[in-house]
Amino acid sequence: MKRIYLICATALLFGCSGKTIQTASGLRYRILEKGSGEAAKEGDEILLYETTSYRNGTVLYSNYDSNSPVKVLIGGNQATQAVDEGLRGMKVGEVREIVAPPHLVKRKNYPDNVSPDSTLVIKMRLDEILRN
Repeated sequence: MKRIYLICATALLFGCSGKTIQTASGLRYRILEKGSGEAAKEGDEILLYETTSYRNGTVLYSNYDSNSPVKVLIGGNQATQAVDEGLRGMKVGEVREIVAPPHLVKRKNYPDNVSPDSTLVIKMRLDEILRN
């Protein structure tokens, strides 16, 4: 019964298209658009567009409509564990939607509009991998 519930809940979150992957940490993601080139890995500095929202669709943060991607060092404690984990393996141009449980989105100081026990949905597009 639990397995059927998980499948139904995932279908409600993501719709019926695309394959949802769950990692050992509990992070769930699906690839919305495939990218190309080499995959991003820990230690890479990248440029990222993202939208973070509650599961009900309320947007907490987004830079998608700007011309200013965020620079992040993967594994450098510059983003939440969920974003760090979700970025690994992404290719330039790839878009992923991740569902991050509370233990992967904890921050030292929460913005006023983010509850620390919330599961968040983060849509990410890898714009560039900055390699020398």
